[in-house]
Amino acid sequence: MGYHVSSLDELGDGHGFRKVRAALGVTAFGVNGIVFPPRYEGPNHFHDTQDELYFVHRGTATFTIDGQEREVGAGGLVHVESTTHRQISNRTDDELVLLVVGGQGGYVERDGHLVDPDIDLPRRQGLA
Repeated sequence: MGYHVSSLDELGDGHGFRKVRAALGVTAFGVNGIVFPPRYEGPNHFHDTQDELYFVHRGTATFTIDGQEREVGAGGLVHVESTTHRQISNRTDDELVLLVVGGQGGYVERDGHLVDPDIDLPRRQGLA
């Protein structure tokens, strides 16, 4: 099958990791949802080769990156290179929900194509 549809709620209950990659058949990159309970201080960590992109879906995350703190609210994005030390914490009284995408190997040049340029080109141009 060329696609899968799910939601973080369908992938688990409570706090902790939601294994998006396996459930949706993703093989090109790593991806997980994480639900942090209120007042949770996450582990300080880094990776050997995998960069990570964090998307704050709900709540406010405190990112401590190389000793500097940044608060990032819903809709916020944070990219951290592999070997950079990072800690993500929820210092609020509400849940924090993140989507984390990880990968290694670099950018793939633009390789997208419109299925029907007569219909799809004006749609794409409508986003500019």
